[in-house]
Amino acid sequence: MTTIAYLANQYPNPMEPYVGDEIQELRQRGIQVIPGSVWRPRNPARDTLYVMPVGLRIGLWAAWTCLWRCDELKDLLWRVLLEGHETAVQRAKALVHTWLGACYALRLRKHGVQHIHVHHGYFAAWVATVASRLTGASVSMTLHGSDLLRHATFMDAKLANCKRCFPISEFNRQHILARYSEIPASKVVVTRLGVPASRGAARARGAMQPRHKALRMLCVGRLHPVKGHQFLVSACAELRRRGVALECRLAGGGPERRKLQRRIQREGLEDSVKLLGHVAREKLGLLYDWADVVVLTSESEGIPVVLMEAMARGKIVIAPAITGIPELVRNGETGFLYTPGSLSSFVERTMLARACLVEMDGDGRRGVDDERSVRLEWMRHAARVHVRLNFDQQTNLKYFAGLLESAARRPARIRA
Repeated sequence: MTTIAYLANQYPNPMEPYVGDEIQELRQRGIQVIPGSVWRPRNPARDTLYVMPVGLRIGLWAAWTCLWRCDELKDLLWRVLLEGHETAVQRAKALVHTWLGACYALRLRKHGVQHIHVHHGYFAAWVATVASRLTGASVSMTLHGSDLLRHATFMDAKLANCKRCFPISEFNRQHILARYSEIPASKVVVTRLGVPASRGAARARGAMQPRHKALRMLCVGRLHPVKGHQFLVSACAELRRRGVALECRLAGGGPERRKLQRRIQREGLEDSVKLLGHVAREKLGLLYDWADVVVLTSESEGIPVVLMEAMARGKIVIAPAITGIPELVRNGETGFLYTPGSLSSFVERTMLARACLVEMDGDGRRGVDDERSVRLEWMRHAARVHVRLNFDQQTNLKYFAGLLESAARRPARIRA
């Protein structure tokens, strides 16, 4: 039986449901999957191997393994200590992660793993790389956005040591091939994430024109600086200055919550902008139904699932023209793109989306001409079709699982 170890920075993680979806698809194919996580979450899964916290016995054994088998790790250690442009702190962390890789390898030794797959190219990718050296298993990575474009520490070594690399967008694939020219193009294969497009399309039949006067905006994402929520609050203030009545809801928790709350208060937007905190995925559907437009203001992304979910439900989306987002959102066709970092561009696109929305009362349409109404419906239709054809969850899961199963098909060289 083929056995694959599946490693993430933290698993299970409610913000990364696709990891569990992929594990389930692999298991349905008869593959034994060993879920793994570097960090132990508050609610750990029963069948998951957790690298941390590290017990004294396995920690000492891992340190001895790094010394005893340093010849198998020498090129990785050489890269960490003497090559590249990383800082001293980054190099020190990589040494710790090398030790954690040995800890992970020791935890895997009784499972007969042939392949290790890791989600995101952060430190868990280095842990997996080291573990693959010590177990003889091959390794692959799924690369999303910031892990490749903003925090690509030791990425050259991670890519060189992986058997397959799965970027989630063509933009990321081209970035890898351009920046890491020594990496063969044949081992860099785009595997998109997806949503249950058919189910979303069914819900979209209820996505009719709004009956309310205020523009309802929804933003879903962790409250982290890279997500650009401060920018969104500034945009809401500018829209209000232009006389736009709006209600904006931010769904997600994170370290930026207090700063955002203070910013909302300074702008006098307490009645218009609400921080909802973390919202369970099963409850997000109600928020999508509530919203007129779903917005994204991130500085770095892959291809966000939240936009796929919104488009599958027939919602108008507004997002920055960065990285792989234009592969999903085609400006003026399946949604609206704005110039990254440009407040005026975002406000302009939002005003345009608002102009396309038609107020409804009990008797029918009023306030906007039929041409704009038709344009809106065509955009919603085009978005649903685009998601159904290119970002259907089941189709993309099967494609990815087939590639990963193929990568894992070789005799394991498990070492003691």
